[in-house]
Amino acid sequence: EFREDVRNNQIEEKVLNAHQRYLGKSVRQAEIRSWKNSLPYMSSLLEDDGIPDNSGIAIEYNIPFGNKRIDFIVTGINEENQKSVVIVELKQWETASLTDKDGIVKTYVGKPDNEVIHPSRQAWTYAALLRDYNEVVQVQRISLHPCAYLHNMVSETEIKNSHYKTDIDKAPVFIRNDVQ
Repeated sequence: EFREDVRNNQIEEKVLNAHQRYLGKSVRQAEIRSWKNSLPYMSSLLEDDGIPDNSGIAIEYNIPFGNKRIDFIVTGINEENQKSVVIVELKQWETASLTDKDGIVKTYVGKPDNEVIHPSRQAWTYAALLRDYNEVVQVQRISLHPCAYLHNMVSETEIKNSHYKTDIDKAPVFIRNDVQ
């Protein structure tokens, strides 16, 4: 259904309607544009034969106890017959620059050279929140796999710099050229 909604250019409208229905809030126009721009990349990735058609999809999953939302989740059963969740932090960034700060990069977000959290750190932080505060994840021993996908970035710039190794080890970061 997700891939069909993307093909029919309805995905951002469906996400917005669900967001308003379940969270009772609207969002800025920039966020709606981000869904329109980013979700087709995820739809394309899901066409991989290794990902079952019956995988579950969640978009803008609200993490309780805060104002955090996971951009994209794929759920299913892994090779060991274990429930598994892939958490994807999506970014539209084209470049990112190294900082000397732990887990912080510079990129264009509203203004040039804005210091923001590295997307790998953001993804693994979301996984840690789910692991620590979601009883279903704990009781059912659901395997969590966070990652970040920067679909507009074609060269690594400094997003994969060894300075961010700890974060990237916990949540790999992928750019457009990493996935085909």
